[in-house]
Amino acid sequence: MELTSIAIVAAGLLLFSLVSGRLQGTVITPALVFIVFGFLVGNGGLAIAELDAGHAAIHFIAEFTLILVLFSDAARIDISRLRRDHNLPVRMLMIGLPLAIGLGTLIAAQLFSEFSLWEAALLAALLAPTDAALGQSVVTAKVVPVRIRQAINVESGLNDGIALPVVLLLAALASAQHATAGAAEWIRFGLLQVTLGPIVGVATGYLGARLLDAAAERGWMNTSFQGIGILSLAVVMYVTAELVGGNGFIAAFVGGMVFGNTIRHPCTFLFEFMESEGQLLLLITFLVFGAVLLPEGLQHMTPTILVYAVLSLTVIRMVPIAISLLFTGLRLPSVLFLGWFGPRGLASILFVLLILEESDVAHHNELLSITIITVALSALLHGLTAAPFAKLYGRLAARMGECEENQSVSELPLREGPTNTETDPVRKPVI
Repeated sequence: MELTSIAIVAAGLLLFSLVSGRLQGTVITPALVFIVFGFLVGNGGLAIAELDAGHAAIHFIAEFTLILVLFSDAARIDISRLRRDHNLPVRMLMIGLPLAIGLGTLIAAQLFSEFSLWEAALLAALLAPTDAALGQSVVTAKVVPVRIRQAINVESGLNDGIALPVVLLLAALASAQHATAGAAEWIRFGLLQVTLGPIVGVATGYLGARLLDAAAERGWMNTSFQGIGILSLAVVMYVTAELVGGNGFIAAFVGGMVFGNTIRHPCTFLFEFMESEGQLLLLITFLVFGAVLLPEGLQHMTPTILVYAVLSLTVIRMVPIAISLLFTGLRLPSVLFLGWFGPRGLASILFVLLILEESDVAHHNELLSITIITVALSALLHGLTAAPFAKLYGRLAARMGECEENQSVSELPLREGPTNTETDPVRKPVI
């Protein structure tokens, strides 16, 4: 990037930081602001910032962001608490997510007859992960019962890591079908990616936790370098997996979960980093999306693409979630609320930038455009509805009295996006 482009990006970040407190809890979300800002200064608007999705710096930021997001989200999950208190997100992940990919595949195959079955499934998997940051008001609004907020937050924190192996395998299968030669090599590549990655993640996550515990117990490591050590561990997981032929992103996710449930000493630095400095990376990703990807998506948008995007945010998401929540005792407004607030955001953007770009899929441009339009539409619709729907649902939940929705559950702190520390409760470390 040129110095002018860097200055424009920095100026946008500065201006937003000046009014961030005033915008907290409104329909103007950080993600929406930076998508629009990127579009205005990028290729779709004034073209005063020269940003290129293929630039090495952009790819480095995207890779580093995805590594940190996958590792930190997984590290925050206390598996024992998840099993004990959080049956709703477990159902949404174990039942709703596969059903959403299946339904999305069927609808994509009908709407896009030129797609192979693997390409239709790949599209559905790319759009399966959700991002709570696009509906920030929902997960921070205290009027919404904590059990419902935690269901949305936990689901969005884990479904990107769960969907990632599926995306990788489907990308390999779609590429193998298209390749004139070496189809077996593509399939072998995909299988190695989804098997060696978890193995590396388990080994490095456990070893890293033990090393950090030992160093902390002996007083060899101060607090600031504890944080540096954790961030370095996430990068080591990624690189090690890539070197042995596995997928580094899967290693970061699995390793983060093992690390978070193995380490005995509090590691609050990691969570504080992701809620402060880490947000810089997230906002830059949304800015690049608006500046580079959104104009390309709009250029290739068709009525069929728009129809699929709408269906992805409604039927393809809400029906599977409703099925997954059967027999939980939740009332219809709660089921609809949980179904609607499945925004598509960061994971889909990064998957497109880092995985789809490296595959050899026949309808690469179409898959890219559909994903872009769906994420953009989600940022708009979920951003505009998060605050008012949270207030409306909160009032309904208050009138429900003692019910499943209002049951008390332990809170698992997950990525919520940029927050106002004056109004948000102090985050308790999980580990």
